[in-house]
Amino acid sequence: MTPQELKARLGESARMVESYLAECLHGRNIPEGLLKAMEYSLLAGGKRLRPVLCLAVAQMMGLEPSRVLPFASSIEFIHTYSLVHDDLPAMDNDDLRRGKPSNHKMFGEASAILAGDGLLTEAFAVMGSVAGDIPADRVVRAMVEVATAAGSGGMVGGQQLDMEYTGRDGVSYDELRGMHAMKTGALIRCSCLSGAILAGASEEDNQRIRIYGEAIGAAFQIVDDILDEVGDEAHLGKPVGSDIEQGKTTYPSLMGIDRSRELAQQHVDRAIEQLRPYEGPDADFLRCLAQYIVDRVS
Repeated sequence: MTPQELKARLGESARMVESYLAECLHGRNIPEGLLKAMEYSLLAGGKRLRPVLCLAVAQMMGLEPSRVLPFASSIEFIHTYSLVHDDLPAMDNDDLRRGKPSNHKMFGEASAILAGDGLLTEAFAVMGSVAGDIPADRVVRAMVEVATAAGSGGMVGGQQLDMEYTGRDGVSYDELRGMHAMKTGALIRCSCLSGAILAGASEEDNQRIRIYGEAIGAAFQIVDDILDEVGDEAHLGKPVGSDIEQGKTTYPSLMGIDRSRELAQQHVDRAIEQLRPYEGPDADFLRCLAQYIVDRVS
């Protein structure tokens, strides 16, 4: 798959997700002020990597993307809620997100907290809606994977560790790796794995996809750390250098930029290796998407 073909498919999948996100909260009896705050962040753009991964894995395993779209898009609800809360003054205290004022800068802290709460809770209602079209046992299993990845043993727990490690000297590589596997990697892993589960993939396939997701999740965070030091603020849509200012331990601060890039590529190579048994355009897309994660500039 050429870079142009990769970009075209990414764009096509992201537009499918965007179209669904633009309508899915309407008619759900949400107070207007809360809906505005929720949609402000939900529709603010971004790569939509997590739902795209879910859709691509499901399609590779034989399930039409349209049947998975609500479930995949709901993972973006969870990702967006985490960003809204991460930006709060009590957390990372960021004024910009995706090139726009953070949610709490637009709507105030209380509304930003409630917008995040609303997005997280609505996510599971939307996920459950696919049970009429996909066997319920698969949907429940996929929902458990997402809830576990997003919860106290995954993303939320990782955020807690991130706060505990901020400003602390002597954070080790193992601590950093474990924290990011929870904070960033878990949701990327479950995005991939839930697509396989919904498609009724075998346990062997599920294990391969789990490893693929874990590996690209690790690579994604390493590249994020690199971009925070050497990235372009115009591409990133947020200030560069915030990790250093906040006293965070990062991969570059532990091992330097070059070694960090090498480590990210090692994770991508491991991810691609898991896809060796699979052929066709969907597998090619997932292979190229893994490499894109280390080559990206935002």
